[in-house]
This record gives sequence, C-alpha cells and structure tokens, in this order.
Amino acid sequence: MDYMIKPSPEPLGSPNADWEDPKWSGANTLDIAQYRWADSGHHPPTKARIVYDDEFIATIFRVEDQWVKAVARNFGDAVSQDSCVEFFLSPYSMDRTNAYFNFEINCGGTLLLRRCSSTTERGWGRGNPMLAEVDADLVRIAHTLPDRIEEEIEDPVTWAVEFHVPFALFARYFIDLPAPSSRAEWKGNLYKCAGGSHPHWGSWAPIELEKPSFHAPEFFQPLRFD
Repeated sequence: MDYMIKPSPEPLGSPNADWEDPKWSGANTLDIAQYRWADSGHHPPTKARIVYDDEFIATIFRVEDQWVKAVARNFGDAVSQDSCVEFFLSPYSMDRTNAYFNFEINCGGTLLLRRCSSTTERGWGRGNPMLAEVDADLVRIAHTLPDRIEEEIEDPVTWAVEFHVPFALFARYFIDLPAPSSRAEWKGNLYKCAGGSHPHWGSWAPIELEKPSFHAPEFFQPLRFD
C-alpha cells in the first residue's frame, strides 16, 4: 500500500481545520481502519488527507468520535491518553534510514513531537529526544474542538485537526535532506488512539506486533509526492 501526496492548489501555512477547504480538493483520502489489538471496541471512523507546496507539508484528520476528552495542556504532555491523532513521518525513501518525526496531536491541538531514532541509531544507544519547543512552535495547528475538554463528551461528535509543517523543520533534524520534489518518496503511518474510558489504537497501515505500539517504522509505507 502507498499514498500519493498531491500538491496544494493554494499556498499553505494557515490551517483552518476545514475538511471541505479548497486546498484539499485534489487530495487523496486515506482511512485509519486497522485495529489489530484488543481494546474497548470503539473504532471511530477516521480519515486523513495530505498535501504539500514548496514550503510546507500539510495534513488534516477528520474523526467521527465519541467519549472525547483533551486534558493535556503543554507541549510534550501525554496527548495519546486523550482523543488523539498521530502521523509518524520519515523524510526518507523505503530503502533508506527509518528515523522519523512522531507528530501526536490531541483533539484540542496540543502537540507532542520527538525526533525518533532509526534502527541503527538505537543500536548506538541514541534515544528519541523531544524537539526544542521553539522548533515545535513552527508547526502550525488548527482544531475544531476547544483546547481543553475535562469532562468526556459522551455523545457522538465529529472533530478535525489540521497541521502544517515547514520543510525547514525537517532539515534541522535530519542530515542531507533536500526539500521534496515531484516523485520523491518519504514513508510513514497514521494513527487514531485514545486512553480514557474507551481506549483504542488504530492505524492506516497494518502493524504486525502482538502488543500495541505505534513506534514500529518497519511497518511504514511509501508516501510519494506527485
């Protein structure tokens, strides 16, 4: 399986979390529908789209959810315990290193972002350092729900998160990385998860592990720039 990233018909950099915005008119839609692990049985229909221009790569998630909360408030907090979407993205082709960024954003727009080490780097003992907050601030985020939701929204609710990442941010953390051009290949996987009363862990590409873990770059799939 793979995904073709289409060019945006308009300049990026100003997200609005509008699934129907013209920037997404030509984008392919992918479904996060792989739920391998035992969980609460709540598998919210989740879709995503990705586009790019000369400066940014942009992603939007649309979630038809229930039992929604957002209590993480600061950069780097455990957003995956809230109602959360994630995009683990490696700016290298399938045949190169599998170092990656893990963009984790709860429904209130709070971000966790690490530069995650490749298999080789982990063998050297390198960890997964959190980005400097001044760098993480370069990620532009929009969301449709309030920043904080202390009491779970038990009724069905549809929400969206959109974020734009400058290619310059990748260049700060990955070596010898040109901005992608047409036909370039990156790789990654996208996820929907939550803790709380109805925990679940869904992915776009299957993850063949017995225990829940999204940190599995060996199961990343190609993302190609059109």
